[in-house]
Amino acid sequence: MSEISARELRANLAKYVDTAESGEQVVILRNGTPAAAIVPLSVGDAEDAMLAREAAARLGDGNATVSMVEVLADLFEARR
Repeated sequence: MSEISARELRANLAKYVDTAESGEQVVILRNGTPAAAIVPLSVGDAEDAMLAREAAARLGDGNATVSMVEVLADLFEARR
């Protein structure tokens, strides 16, 4: 795990994205205190995030519901 300042990140962003892509976490420090991190993203994580965004958009105001049957059908359809 690498620790870098926000200034270092701004100067070398591509380098640290490459570092995270290779599997290493990069912690970003603000005034010497951990403030954020760049972490590797697996394909599964990206798919989960996409499904979460789609679900939020589909539910709209949050009052609608989706049955488990609909969720499973959408999941199996997406994986074909």
